[in-house]
Amino acid sequence: MYLTKSDIENLERKKRLNIINSVSGIKPANLIATKSKNGQTNVAIFSSVFHLGSNPALLGFIMRPAGEVPRHTYGNIKETGFYTVNHVPITIVDRAHYSSAKVDRSISEFERCGLTEEYANGFHAPFVKECHVKIGLSLVEEIPIAVNNTIMIIGQIEELIIPDRAVDEKGYIDLSLFNTAGISGLNNYYSLKREASFPYARPDEIPDFGT
Repeated sequence: MYLTKSDIENLERKKRLNIINSVSGIKPANLIATKSKNGQTNVAIFSSVFHLGSNPALLGFIMRPAGEVPRHTYGNIKETGFYTVNHVPITIVDRAHYSSAKVDRSISEFERCGLTEEYANGFHAPFVKECHVKIGLSLVEEIPIAVNNTIMIIGQIEELIIPDRAVDEKGYIDLSLFNTAGISGLNNYYSLKREASFPYARPDEIPDFGT
């Protein structure tokens, strides 16, 4: 499946809601990729991507305090306004994990960690070829969080790349098909398995659980 921003806006409401709610995953392991104006690429792993809304289709993530450590992801997003979020499959968690190392700005983590840049439809920022679910975003807002000096980055989804077989007629995405990884803490990785699926919860349809 490939959807532009216009395609997403024209989807039936419930299908759009289901796709955008599903696309962020559960405590997901994501690679966020950027490219500077002069062509220097950067990719780094994040576990803070979250759903913010389906119309418009928005995702957020949290940037940690910069301090004395340069944040190349943040710098490139501010400079160009574009970035991608890529779900990490278990098969590449080792390469994804080491993208968090603080390498020099002149070194691309794509090359250093054995990951492949992939470009689609003229989008400025690279996608990660080894990932299956790929999201292209444009920066719409950043919100400083004073309590811990972090920044909430809010992006609007411009492009979605998802294999057709993973999306059902209602828009639900089966992330278990791609062995999508989850993160606990900073360095513990878990595989994702779909255990159950339930209908929308309505008060008069709550089962008798024997309580």
